Amino acid sequence: MSQPAPTLEDIARQLDTGEITSRQLVEDCLARIADPDGEGALTYISVDTVGARAVANAMDALRKAGAAPSRFAGIPISIKDLFDIKGQVTRAGSKVLSDRPPAAEDATAVARLRQAGFVVMGRTNMTEFAYSGVGLNPHYGTPRGVWNRTQGHIPGGSSSGAAVSVADHMAHVGLGTDTGGSCRIPAAFNRLVGYKPSAQRVPTKGAVPLSWTLDSIGSMARSVSCCANVDSILAGEPEHDLSGSLEGVRFASPTNYVWDGSEAAVRDAFREACQRLERAGADIVELDVPELSRIPQMSAKASFTAAESFAWHRALLAERGADYDPRVKVRIEVGSAQLAADYVDLLHARQRFIADVRHRLAGFDAIVCPTTPITPPRLSDFTTDAEFGRLNGLCLRNPTVFNWLDGCSISLPIGSADVAPVGLMMSAFNGQDGTLFKLAAAAERALA
Repeated sequence: MSQPAPTLEDIARQLDTGEITSRQLVEDCLARIADPDGEGALTYISVDTVGARAVANAMDALRKAGAAPSRFAGIPISIKDLFDIKGQVTRAGSKVLSDRPPAAEDATAVARLRQAGFVVMGRTNMTEFAYSGVGLNPHYGTPRGVWNRTQGHIPGGSSSGAAVSVADHMAHVGLGTDTGGSCRIPAAFNRLVGYKPSAQRVPTKGAVPLSWTLDSIGSMARSVSCCANVDSILAGEPEHDLSGSLEGVRFASPTNYVWDGSEAAVRDAFREACQRLERAGADIVELDVPELSRIPQMSAKASFTAAESFAWHRALLAERGADYDPRVKVRIEVGSAQLAADYVDLLHARQRFIADVRHRLAGFDAIVCPTTPITPPRLSDFTTDAEFGRLNGLCLRNPTVFNWLDGCSISLPIGSADVAPVGLMMSAFNGQDGTLFKLAAAAERALA
């Protein structure tokens, strides 16, 4: 029986006792990336071999001198190509930004991770400009997700390479973004934990925007504690308290909207996971949440992602439109037809939506539902634009609920290792990140 993959806590202890060095960790990751039988060439857009080795050597020296900047100093991390790294070009998974000058400084999120001593392995592949939940990239290729690689299934997006880098031990945590599920979908599809924080907690400076209204910066890793530790660094806050149990905890489980088009494998895994949570003391209440059905109606005339991405892209589209992924370009261009009045209506509709859902779910500690209603589709399923649109919509639908709610949300892996990956999503309202991490950690223990 194989040993479970190490968490950040495990690796930090090994570094502290001298069982392993940062340089060894980096070399192991580089070997995985370079493996011709692996997904490294498609997972990373660029690898900073020289920089990673130099930082690893420095962290080993600092640790030996008792001056490591944090207990996680020396641990390899991957960075989604959406973030600025000083001296490197930020392409955002595109070709149209390839000739842009190198970044003058690190994105705030990257700077905070580097200040803690994490070693940046390189820039990971992604959906172009983060505009889909499936992870396909026609410019740099698409890494295969962990499930049934011989057949080939999508990694989930938009933070596709970030998740695969962790799942395949090419890094030990992946920095990503989440506008409608882009941390949680690839985490679910690769048997990882993925976290979307309350949007205002982590500065987005230095990250190419998709939607200023909905963008969040989070991580994908192997445990709740991994994501919690990274979150506290990104937010500049004390470490989260992960102690406690599920005894007396009340979860709301929506019976509508999130189940439309669901697969039997997802329903079975979710039902079994809920039974485990209940045995651990949780009270899971199934109820109709009719407000969720408003989301398609609210975005019928205007969408935050289309309107706000078009505002950022319109000059580039005029100059380099032919170089965009057509499936991304057509979605951005929807924003060109939206009226300012439609956008203002959308802002007000979202405020009412948040207030109404808060009122309906008052008294519950968190909400649970499947991360996605489907398991990872095959890469070969995306032969037509219509099928791309259908499957992309199914991947994004459930996670997007909690971006619209301006909340925090985490995906936990559930189900057996011999069947397709499924995620359980646990979510709470804005500012309840600490509570959510505590509940997720207790749930993780119950599901183990």
